[in-house]
Amino acid sequence: MNKPVTPRKPPAAKPASQDGRTAKPRARGAGKKTADKTTPIPLKYRLLLWLVEVLALLVAAVSALMVVLGYSAHWFSGTRFFTSLLPFAVGIIALIVVTAGMLLAWWKLKQHAQSRALAQLMPLLSVCLAVLVGWFSMQPQFADARSHFRTLVGGKQEQAKVTLTHQVYAAYRRQNLGQLQRMFARAEAYRGIIGDAATAFDLDADLLLGVAAAESSFLPRDSKDGGQGLFQITKVPDNVVADAGLALSEHSLSLQKPKHNAYLAAATLRYYLTQMHDDLFLGLLAYNIGPANGGLKFIMQQYGATDFVTIQPYLQQLPRDYPIRVLSYALAFRIEQMQGKLLAYEEGNNAVLIQSLGIPGLPTDFYDFLLRGAF
Repeated sequence: MNKPVTPRKPPAAKPASQDGRTAKPRARGAGKKTADKTTPIPLKYRLLLWLVEVLALLVAAVSALMVVLGYSAHWFSGTRFFTSLLPFAVGIIALIVVTAGMLLAWWKLKQHAQSRALAQLMPLLSVCLAVLVGWFSMQPQFADARSHFRTLVGGKQEQAKVTLTHQVYAAYRRQNLGQLQRMFARAEAYRGIIGDAATAFDLDADLLLGVAAAESSFLPRDSKDGGQGLFQITKVPDNVVADAGLALSEHSLSLQKPKHNAYLAAATLRYYLTQMHDDLFLGLLAYNIGPANGGLKFIMQQYGATDFVTIQPYLQQLPRDYPIRVLSYALAFRIEQMQGKLLAYEEGNNAVLIQSLGIPGLPTDFYDFLLRGAF
């Protein structure tokens, strides 16, 4: 007996592609999605990003710490244990704890960014933070905090410097602005040669202008004490004359020529600044005293004085206020150059602005340097 034949199912039609051709069968495993492979970041690039991030965080931290410590030194100034020393020490400990907490928060934020593949944005974020904190700490309202911080770190030397700089500001405040303007008009004829002389001997041009203002008020003449010309030069060391001649490329110098007089003055001031280890107040005082009484160096050695403050009681009839007068004139030249006009020290916010400009010849910190550019 014959068995019924089970009909076979026709083979399934192969799917056709859009262009009508028969699609090829997929290879095994072709239906599985392959994981996207990202190109690994080179080691040098990762190290660079890490360095940028660390440096930016350091800048932000230092900028903030200078302001905080400056204010703390002002608030807790004194020598009493319970009202000054202990609160300041507790404040330092609290500052360390807060800093550690902020670093931990940053680390958590960085881990969160890595989980979302945003780790490369952290250096950019740290740079933005450094710029923001740095800009904020450089504002004029924080000038006192920066000054207190310098005093905290610099100790007695910084305190003496602050005292002397405020003597210069006070001397400028007492100046008659109308008389200064008339003197500036006379100085125009000599600004070029004085600027060249200052450049030749690595001096601030405003400082050298201040010396000329104190010596002759830009009225070159021969004085009774033997001073000659624009800078009232008397006797100068032979090596100073040689240095001035070398800078001018001339062998015969005349004190009656303003250019020669300016170069001799610049060479002399540089000589005394080097002798006084670049102490501006002592250098100016030595310039004014000259070789009289053995010179300032001999006077200091004789009495055991070490700086401008300790030498003043021994000067007697010698002009101890000379550096203050020179620097007050130099400050006036800087204000006029940077602001386009002279400013009355006591009006409005001028005192803070003038102090941010700095005194010519005196070194300034990084923030004050940036502030001078900003104004």
